[in-house]
Amino acid sequence: MLRLAAASLAGTAIEFYDFFAYGTAAALVLGPLYFPTVSPLLGSLAAFGTFGVGFLARPVGSVLFGHLGDRRGRRPVLILSLLLTGVATVAVGLVPTYDRIGVAAPCLLLLLRFAQGLGLGGEWGGAVLLTAEHAPARRRALWSSFPQLGPPLGFLLANGLTLALSATLTDAQFLSWGWRVPFWFAGVLAVGGLLLRRGLAETPQFEELSARDDRATLPFAELLRDHWRLVLLTAGGLSVAYAVYYTITTWSLAYATERLGVDRTTMLGCIMVAIFVSGLVTPPFAILADRWGRRTLCLAGCAGMALWSVPMVALLHTGRPEWIVPGFAVGAVCFTGVIAVIAAYLPELYEPRVRCTGATFGYNLAGVLGGALTPLVGTAAARGEGPPWGLACYLTGFALVSLGCFALLPETRPAEATAGPVAEGAPA
Repeated sequence: MLRLAAASLAGTAIEFYDFFAYGTAAALVLGPLYFPTVSPLLGSLAAFGTFGVGFLARPVGSVLFGHLGDRRGRRPVLILSLLLTGVATVAVGLVPTYDRIGVAAPCLLLLLRFAQGLGLGGEWGGAVLLTAEHAPARRRALWSSFPQLGPPLGFLLANGLTLALSATLTDAQFLSWGWRVPFWFAGVLAVGGLLLRRGLAETPQFEELSARDDRATLPFAELLRDHWRLVLLTAGGLSVAYAVYYTITTWSLAYATERLGVDRTTMLGCIMVAIFVSGLVTPPFAILADRWGRRTLCLAGCAGMALWSVPMVALLHTGRPEWIVPGFAVGAVCFTGVIAVIAAYLPELYEPRVRCTGATFGYNLAGVLGGALTPLVGTAAARGEGPPWGLACYLTGFALVSLGCFALLPETRPAEATAGPVAEGAPA
C-alpha cells in the first residue's frame, strides 16, 4: 500500500504542478504577453479565460480516460494521462509571445491548455482508484488521501519555483524568460513520474471485473442512463471546494498585486502558507472520515466555507499579509474538509463497472462548475472601489448549494466488520 500510495501521490503532484504553473502564469504575465492589444482588465479576463479552458477539457478527459480505465484497466490511465499533460506543459513554455507571432500565440495557448485539461481529467481517477481499490476498507479514506496530497505539493512546487525566480530575477528578466522555467521543469518531473509508475500492478477490483467479463461496454452512456442523479449531486457537492481553492490560489494573486499593490513575492508567500496548511490537515481529516464518515466531513467543510467566505474576502481586501494569511488558512482548512475525503467517497458511491468514468467525471465536472468561472467572477466583481462583496456572496451561495447536495447523498463508510474491495456503490 505504501508503494502504491507513493506512486499515486507522485503522479498527482506532477499533474497538478503542471496545471497550477499555468494558473500562476495567467495571474502574473499571460495578459500583457499574449493579449497586449486590450486594456489590463480585459487582458486579465482573457488570460483567466484560457485558464478556464483547462477546466472545460477535464470532463472530456474524464470520459476518454474513464472509458479506458473501465474497459482496459486503471494502470494505462496513469501512464497516458501523465505523458499527455507533461508534453503539453513543456510546450506552453515554448510558445512565442503575441509580438512574435501575433494571434497564433493565444490560439496555441488555448490548444495546449485544453491538452493539459484532458490529461488531468484522466489522472485523478486512475490515481485514486489505484489506492482505493487496493486499500483495506477500514483505512480506505486514509490511504486514498495520499493522491489528495498531490495538489498541495504540486502547487507548492510550482509556486515555490515561481517565487524563487520572482525574488532573484528583475521584472524584465521574469517577464522575458523567467516565467517559462516552471513549464520547462515539468518535462523532468514527467519523466520521473513515468519511471515510478512503470511497474505498478493492476487493481484487484478491475481484475475481478475482467474475470467475470462484467466490464461496461460504453461506460459513459451507462453512467448517464443509470447514475445521472449521482453525477449531478457529487459534482454539485464538490464544486464549492474548487471555487474557494481557486479564489485563494489564482484570482487573489492577480487582485492583490494589481488592485491592492501587494508585492508579488509577498502574495505568493501568503498563498503558499494556506496551501501548506491544506496539505497538513489532509491526513487527520482522512482519519476522521474513516472514524466518523465521509459525508460528515463534507457537510462540515461546506458549512465552514459558507460561514467564512465573507470574512476571508474582507481580510484579503486589507492588503496586509498578517491578515491575509489567517484568512486564507481558515479557508484552506474548510475546503480541505471536502477534498481530503472525496477520494474515498466518490469511488464508494459508484459501482465498479463505471467507477473510473463516474468518479472522474463527477470530480472534473465540479471543476468546471466551481473552478473555471471563479477567477472571471472575481475579476468582474472587483471593478468597484470597495471589497469584492459580489465574490463573497457568490462563494457563500455556492457553499450552501454544495451543502444541500451532500445532504442528499448517502454515507458510504464501511462498517467495522467490512473488509476487502470498495463498496459496490449506492444506487443513483
